[in-house]
Amino acid sequence: TIMMVLARRTWRRCLTSIARDSIAVDVLIVGAGPAGLSAAIRLKQRRADLNVCVIEKSGELGSHILSGNVFDPRALNELLPDWRSTQAPLQTEVTKDRFRYLPNSSWSIPVPIPPALHNAGNYVISLGRLVQWLGDKAMECGVDVYPGFAASDVIYDDKGAVAGVVTRDFGIGKDGKHKDNYQPGMELRASQTIFAEGACGSLTEQVIDRFDLRANCDPQSYSIGLKEVISHSFPCFR
Repeated sequence: TIMMVLARRTWRRCLTSIARDSIAVDVLIVGAGPAGLSAAIRLKQRRADLNVCVIEKSGELGSHILSGNVFDPRALNELLPDWRSTQAPLQTEVTKDRFRYLPNSSWSIPVPIPPALHNAGNYVISLGRLVQWLGDKAMECGVDVYPGFAASDVIYDDKGAVAGVVTRDFGIGKDGKHKDNYQPGMELRASQTIFAEGACGSLTEQVIDRFDLRANCDPQSYSIGLKEVISHSFPCFR
């Protein structure tokens, strides 16, 4: 809308009028989820000389990650082949799964599922714990990981290309005025910037709109996951 465009232009004028500290890196990754951390690790594996920086809006890695997950380890086998000899948080392996239709509370009907949907060999994990572990592995590789740094806007160079991000200002009151502890955000400039914010990331949406990346593309599809905790009295549970 017109109001949104005007607000964004005003915000960008404010960005240019505030003196900010600036840090330059080779590769900047916005978002320390599984994708962002895996990208950082692979970059350092391929080019140990690169200065790779990952920023994450949450104060602790994994705290904004959906907790439950059935994890296929094939990608992890490629990224870190020796993960089984480490303290990777993958302990509960799926040995068997069944899919049943429950028409009522007294009986159920087994339903066949295609092999691609079988989970044998996968692991039931906490994705948040996996992200914490990946963060440790990334730092062991020499990646700079900074939790608690939320990116607020994209930096573009004179040619219109993405040149980094600006982190969020601290110490702004509800009235929009600077408090005594005000501290402007930092400019993080990079030769390459990777947006790994997840679904509907605010900066990702800005970049998509600016470069019209949805043109001639199928729309993104999303699904909603529901988690249920069941209390049972079975003596053995698999």
